Amino acid sequence: MLNVHFFTFNAFEENTYIISNHKKECWIVDPGMYEKREIDEFISFIEKEQLQPKSIINTHAHLDHIFGVNALKEKYGIEFGIHEAELPVLKRGAETAAMFGIRFGNVPVADFYIADGKPLQLGDEFVDVSFTPGHSPGSVSFYYPQGGWVIAGDVLFSGSIGRTDLPGGDFDTLIKSIRTHLLTLPDNTTVLSGHGPATTISDEKKYNPFLK
Repeated sequence: MLNVHFFTFNAFEENTYIISNHKKECWIVDPGMYEKREIDEFISFIEKEQLQPKSIINTHAHLDHIFGVNALKEKYGIEFGIHEAELPVLKRGAETAAMFGIRFGNVPVADFYIADGKPLQLGDEFVDVSFTPGHSPGSVSFYYPQGGWVIAGDVLFSGSIGRTDLPGGDFDTLIKSIRTHLLTLPDNTTVLSGHGPATTISDEKKYNPFLK
């Protein structure tokens, strides 16, 4: 079985996840640590748990989800992957940082691409990948049926959905992604979002005002 740990980092209160297996191998999802103390906290957890980072896999490449990528690539010598359609967002990283008045060094370089419908393998476990654009052009979600959870990035939140007013965003596309790839999951699936608390597919069907 795969386990999930989460942390909340940076001024945007972004959720960063670690997915690990019984061999202590792990993926890092959406590393948002910005301050040195956040990076130190994250690395300290990895060392305490004796985890072995294998790669960084991102749901998307908005600024608050990539702050920590370069530090982790340098620390662990691991590769960073996104969906290819997310490249324009990644390349705008410095420009976006300037808009928010945020200091940001070199924009990370993608080392591999995550493909829609091609499961990712960690040891002997697999996580399904769904292409869920709308919040950004290359957003993906990571679904692990055995654990009953999906990491949805900023596509679906508790009682809300991702914003669509950023470059590459589109409301109709986002709603279609949610209805096609997330609301079709079992009702008891836990949704791990890019911001805020976890929710379930059942609760979002019942209470999310954007999905009525």
